[in-house]
Formats: sequence, C-alpha cells, structure tokens
Amino acid sequence: MKSFRKELWFEISARRELINITHLVQQCIDESGVQEGLILVNAMHITASVFINDDEAGLHQDFEVWLEKLAPEKPHSQYRHNSFEDNADAHLKRTVMGREVIVAITNGKLDFGPWEQIFYGEFDGKRRKRALVKIIGE
Repeated sequence: MKSFRKELWFEISARRELINITHLVQQCIDESGVQEGLILVNAMHITASVFINDDEAGLHQDFEVWLEKLAPEKPHSQYRHNSFEDNADAHLKRTVMGREVIVAITNGKLDFGPWEQIFYGEFDGKRRKRALVKIIGE
C-alpha cells in the first residue's frame, strides 16, 4: 500500500473566502500514483473548513448569509473568546462546516457524485493558510 502526504498553501486576501480546490486535490492523486484508495483533505487551521458541495455562486452567497446569521462576526464583544482575538465567529463557522473530507479514489480519480467539488473555506483569513492532503491506496 502507498502513502502520500502534501500540504496545499493558500494566500487568503479576505477575512472569509471559499476556494474550489478540487483540481489541486486531483493533482495530488496524479502525483501519488494511487489508482484505488482513499484521500483525506483537512484544514490545518481551527478557523478553516474543508467540505464538499456544489460550485455555484448563488450557493456560495447563501453560505455567507447563513453562516453570518448563525455566528455573526460583530459585535466582537458578544463572544467570551474575543478577549485577545476577534475570531470567535470563525471558530463557530468552522464547527458547522466541518474539518475534513474523505473521498474514494477509483481508477485514479475522485469518485464523486454529480456536481460534487471540494472547497477550502476560510473564516479568519488575510494571511497564508494550508490544508493537508493524505492519500492511502494502491
């Protein structure tokens, strides 16, 4: 069985950003040479998420509105965590959106249903961030 590890780095220019990383994840599979196995992709920051959904602009806007209703960024004073930082909302948003995804690899490709794509979601950006890719298989 093969094992492969790689970090994907992102320059996040805004506080919140969704990035479709499907093509980068597929490049990792190609690089690994694994044809049959599993791939784990997880956020390496507590204020970020990796999740699977549709790559549709309206849906991305809906995520932003929905998450802001669940855990509004402001006022910062509403959160106990925000005594030294102002990112409590980002921690909560990450909890809702999830930490990682695991996807089957079949014939060297991500074994997805229709419309499925992998996203890196950042909720406290404006700096360099990363995700881990781990592949096992043959």
